Amino acid sequence: MSNRVHIFDTTLRDGEQSCGCSMNVPEKMRMARKLIDLNVDVLEAGFPMASQGDFDAVNAIGQEYGQVTVAALARCHAGDIERAARALEKARRPRIHTFIATSPIHLKHKLKKTEEQALEIAVQSVALARKYVDEVEFSAEDATRTDPDVLVRFSRAVVAAGARIVNLPDTVGYSIPAEYGELVGTVVRALEGQAEVSVHCHNDLGLAVANSIAAIQAGVRQVECTINGIGERAGNCSLEEIVMALKVRHDILPFTTGINTEELFPASQLLTEIIGVGVQPNKAIVGKNAFAHEAGIHQDGFLKERTTYEIMDPMSVGVPASQLVVGKHSGRHAIADRCTHLGYTLTGEQLEAIYHRIIAVCDKKKWLSDEEIGDIARIVVQA
Repeated sequence: MSNRVHIFDTTLRDGEQSCGCSMNVPEKMRMARKLIDLNVDVLEAGFPMASQGDFDAVNAIGQEYGQVTVAALARCHAGDIERAARALEKARRPRIHTFIATSPIHLKHKLKKTEEQALEIAVQSVALARKYVDEVEFSAEDATRTDPDVLVRFSRAVVAAGARIVNLPDTVGYSIPAEYGELVGTVVRALEGQAEVSVHCHNDLGLAVANSIAAIQAGVRQVECTINGIGERAGNCSLEEIVMALKVRHDILPFTTGINTEELFPASQLLTEIIGVGVQPNKAIVGKNAFAHEAGIHQDGFLKERTTYEIMDPMSVGVPASQLVVGKHSGRHAIADRCTHLGYTLTGEQLEAIYHRIIAVCDKKKWLSDEEIGDIARIVVQA
């Protein structure tokens, strides 16, 4: 089995379903350009049946970017599939991504259909989609609350009908890694290489990335994810986190992606600009504190050797540089380093005086800017 993992980006579809994060067509086009720079394998551009804007976005992105597979979402419904096909008419690498729920709770309460009825609809829908495009992906919505034997049955049937990719979503973020790996591994083995198996993990329990890694280890070779982990409710598997986990821990995760990792931070920044919703400061990879250090022990180690406290070079993900934050936890080494950068050569006595002044101020204020540090250093040096 190949160790190449395909990155299916759904920032423009599931991602924009985050409350308050919808995008218009020009905004989607801007974000799509950055996703092309990232070199994602599949770009899910929208849900054409949902709105005219989504239809237009899928159509425009499909025409503009022939180097990437452009996917359109469609329920297992003839009207959805035909509209997705129309939106993709001018795409050079189109994919229709169709789905139906398979779990008992969804079948009973949402669809009000039997398992047999849902299976028949799934097969008919995949067959219809194949009349329009060569590449059809089928998703078993709420796969993690579906009996494994049922998933195998659906998977084999849709592959026989023409699906090339079978996606097993953890739609409500319910699963845990060992359980999920076992589930998707069962389907991987059952399909015996007849189709690529994919996963789409939500983050309701904070396990989307961990579940996606477990799935890769179980034989999955497509991961559906979003920039900044945006998406329904608690969001999706974070693209930047899954990609860098595979890169940094290649020793035990011997898999590769085609992502240009230096574009990760710029992509995160652009998405924040477009939707007006940023990430928490301690967000892995792209948060403003991801490469910032305040504790004196950490700062001292970092200044002696960066890798004591950083497992990634910030520039490898597009962050210009690490940052030493001067606050009440900072040590003398970091304060001396900052003063040197500001043009002050200090004696031991001066450093001690500056250190105590800074710590006293930071007991009342969270951190100091370079200007404020410079003001304190100047007062001490000129005294």
